[in-house]
Amino acid sequence: MRFDTVLIANRGEIAVRIIRACREQNLGCVSVYSTADRDALHVKFADRAVCIGAPATADSYLRMDSIIEACRQTGATAVHPGFGFLSENAEFAKLCRENDITFIGPSPECIAMLGDKAQAKETMKAAGVPVIPGSEGALHSIEEAKEIAKKIGYPVLVKASAGGGGRGIRRVDSEEQLEEQLHVAQEEAKKFFGDDTVYLEKLIVGPHHVEVQIIADEYGNTVALGERDCSMQRRNQKVLEESPSPLMTPELRDAMQKAAVAAAKACGYCNAGTIEFLVDHIGDFLAAISLLAQMPHIIFGQLCRIVCRIFFHIGCIQFIFHIHIVP
Repeated sequence: MRFDTVLIANRGEIAVRIIRACREQNLGCVSVYSTADRDALHVKFADRAVCIGAPATADSYLRMDSIIEACRQTGATAVHPGFGFLSENAEFAKLCRENDITFIGPSPECIAMLGDKAQAKETMKAAGVPVIPGSEGALHSIEEAKEIAKKIGYPVLVKASAGGGGRGIRRVDSEEQLEEQLHVAQEEAKKFFGDDTVYLEKLIVGPHHVEVQIIADEYGNTVALGERDCSMQRRNQKVLEESPSPLMTPELRDAMQKAAVAAAKACGYCNAGTIEFLVDHIGDFLAAISLLAQMPHIIFGQLCRIVCRIFFHIGCIQFIFHIHIVP
C-alpha cells in the first residue's frame, strides 16, 4: 500500500530519528504526544502533532484507539512504532491492518508467534538455534514458577513477555524471593507495556550480552549486518555498546550470524530487527526468545551505509538493500 504520511507512535529521540528518516524519503511526519511531552523536540520537529492523552503511558502512548484516531485526523496511512511501547503488540499491528493503515514492522502473525514463548522456543529449536532454558511460555501461577525454577536451578530471571529496555526483569536467587519478585515484575510490565505476562528464564551468570542486527524483506531475504556488545549494563540498562564485539573470533561471529538469520527466517520475520544472544565464558551462545522490532541501531548507522529502495505493493512493502561496510 502506497503512503505519503507516517505517524510515529513513539516519543523522544526515537521519534526524532524516525522523522529524520522519513524526511529523507520525502514522507510527511505526524508525532503523537502526552500532555507531559507537549514541548518535546519530536513534537516541534514533526509536520503535525496530536495529543493522545495524559502523562501516564497507559493513558497515551499505549492507547491504541487514540493512535488510530490520530491517523484518521491527520490522514496518515502508515504507523511507525519505533521500539518499545506498541512495537511488539500483535493486537495493534492487526488493528492497523483492519483500518487500512500500514504497520511498519513485522506482521501481526509473526509478532503473535514471538509473543508465545513456547511456540517461539520450539520454532527456534527446530531451526537449530540454541535457546536459554526456562518456562515454555507464560507463567500462570507461583506454584508453576517454583517448579520450573527448581528444575533449571537458581538463580533465575522473571522477565516481561512484552518487555524491553531492561524493564520488567527481576533476578531471583532463592525460592523465598520468587513470589515477591514475580509480583514486582508483573506490576512493572503492566505499567510500561500494558501487559503483565511474565516468563521464567535461567540466569546465565557473567555472560557477554551480544546483539546481532538483521534486516529482512518479505520474500525471505535476510542479512546479518554485524554485532554489538552490550555487556556493560547498570540495572539491566545498557551503559555502553561496542561494535565489533571484543569477544568475537571469526568462527564465533560466523556461527552467531548464521543462527540469527536462521532465527529470523524461521519466524517469518520482516523488518529491521535484533536477535539477542548471551555468550558464556567458554564461548557457547544461547539465544533469547525474542526478536526486537526496531529501526537499525545508531551504531550501525556508523558501521554500515544502508541504502533502501522501497517498492510499494498492495498491502506490503519490499526492502531492497545494498550494504557497504565502512573500513
